[in-house]
Amino acid sequence: MRLPDRSGPGPAALLRRPAAVRSDRARAGTLSAVTSTSPSSLRGRMLEAAVRLTSTVGWAKVTMSRLADEVGVSRQTVYNEIGTKNDLATAVILRELDQFLAGVTRSFDENPDDLTSAIRDSARRVLKYAQDNALLHAVVSATHGADTELLPLLTTHAEFLLEGAKGVISERVASYDVGIGAERLEACIDMVVRLVLSHVMQPSAEPAKTADDIAWIVERVLR
Repeated sequence: MRLPDRSGPGPAALLRRPAAVRSDRARAGTLSAVTSTSPSSLRGRMLEAAVRLTSTVGWAKVTMSRLADEVGVSRQTVYNEIGTKNDLATAVILRELDQFLAGVTRSFDENPDDLTSAIRDSARRVLKYAQDNALLHAVVSATHGADTELLPLLTTHAEFLLEGAKGVISERVASYDVGIGAERLEACIDMVVRLVLSHVMQPSAEPAKTADDIAWIVERVLR
């Protein structure tokens, strides 16, 4: 099999590309760019703190002052780095989606010669990551456990998650030799993504077992 092309954009970049330059499968509008979100950066520490607060006290009780206290900076510093609370919500959601898709990308990088293994590992990573991630569950369902204030953004980004995941997988799968046509392949990718996301919301087994079952289905479809 041909090796996947690793020179393309990362998962977050794919999600944030303007619709005019995004593939049809990953087209979902334009997202606000998120600058450095590494844990060591100030912005990264703010977003991590926002996720912790959202998971413990709920989004409605997250304020810029509370976030500033959590990180140990002034409220003005939070405004300068993040912007408004609406900007904070978008940045937090994009951070979760980026980490979600980064696991998919890593799985394809680690299985350049075996598409079934890449999909199995992707599913396992995603389901493992989602096990205790209340915010990701909220994004997938667009309602589950979410404050009313956060619902409009979750509804919007749920579509980005679906289209972004399909776009990332489609770009990587294109470098493998598969035995089915483009239309059937697209349907297969859509099925796999929706199946994984359904298990994010309602798991029926441990991540490894579910990933094995999904890979078994994919292997037979691709024969």
